[in-house]
Amino acid sequence: MQEDELAQLLRGADEVLVEQELIKKLAENRPLRIKAGFDPTAPDLHLGHTVLINKLKQFQNLGHDVLFLIGDFTGMIGDPTGKNVTRKPLTREEVLANAQTYQEQVFKILDPDKTQVMFNSTWMNAMSPADLIQLAAKHTVARMLERDDFNKRFKNSQPIAIHEFLYPLIQGYDSVAMKSDVELGGTDQKFNLLVGRQLQEAFGQKPQIVITMPILEGLDGVQKMSKSLNNYIGIADAADDMFGKIMSISDELMWRYFELLSFRSMAEINQWATRCKNGENPRNYKVKLAQEIIERFHDAAAAAKALENFDARFQRGAIPDEMEELILKIDGNHYSIANLLKDAGLTASTSEAIRMVNQGAVKIDGEKLEEVKLEVSVGTEHVYQVGKRKFARVKIIN
Repeated sequence: MQEDELAQLLRGADEVLVEQELIKKLAENRPLRIKAGFDPTAPDLHLGHTVLINKLKQFQNLGHDVLFLIGDFTGMIGDPTGKNVTRKPLTREEVLANAQTYQEQVFKILDPDKTQVMFNSTWMNAMSPADLIQLAAKHTVARMLERDDFNKRFKNSQPIAIHEFLYPLIQGYDSVAMKSDVELGGTDQKFNLLVGRQLQEAFGQKPQIVITMPILEGLDGVQKMSKSLNNYIGIADAADDMFGKIMSISDELMWRYFELLSFRSMAEINQWATRCKNGENPRNYKVKLAQEIIERFHDAAAAAKALENFDARFQRGAIPDEMEELILKIDGNHYSIANLLKDAGLTASTSEAIRMVNQGAVKIDGEKLEEVKLEVSVGTEHVYQVGKRKFARVKIIN
């Protein structure tokens, strides 16, 4: 294993447990079994999910076996990680429908001929109640309560259902059933991933290496990327939507996206960052990022057309090159569009703002706004237009 290959595998990783064990496994000169699991709790993936999938691709490019686990069994339990209430379980039908879209979307990154898609219902449905009890006997309640979210709920006298304790055990047992050498997961999954190491040892296997990856921030640069927060870029989004969303992120967040989402070398990315520090416009590189992402999930023609459409709106359209630039500060995470337009001086009142939206006279980044109750996320920066002559570039902070 060459140093540059190891650096590629560790790129962007938050933690490796244990790095020396990984180096030893890589030195065995055999394809390692690389596992990452996804519960199909929503129908579509977004760029936040692809941080792990990109890492799988890097392992795959180096000749390792990728095991893409769809948690169709655990998806019906609901991952309690980071939750302060018990999650509502999904139906079998919902899980299977979502799993189908996952398979379609993941192969926009991974090589389908070199990827083994697995479902944890395969082994869990074959497990008897006695087997499940024996599995539960390999972990203690005290260890479960070491997990931060369980610990907080316990101390606050909030209910923890018994089936929630089963989730980390089943995720850990997946590693036993799959005989994984390495498991990837978000930083919020560290506890569950380590349960996998423990259970593998309990079942006489060599413990897997755990690689945790950062949770990708959404368009606001603050909250994690999430559909519920409406700060996401879906990998099924239209090319123009992808382009506009990526161009709306802050210059600072752009470099984090490059590290975690781009397949360009860090040497090249660092060179670009240096150029921007020396005065070059970061927009030039944000365009490169947008085009790379669009090419991955659409094609080169769609990326070129998205750039052409974007330039048509911003450079050859009605939006002026120079306008007032404002920073608006709020206490929460979202800014209602009516208050934003008023505070930016684009309307005299919130009632006027609402009226202008209803009349179709408000645009955001050149696109007509139709949602009068729109909540704008903290950290975003957009061009707001009211009528034909009022413009402002507004960034929201807290």
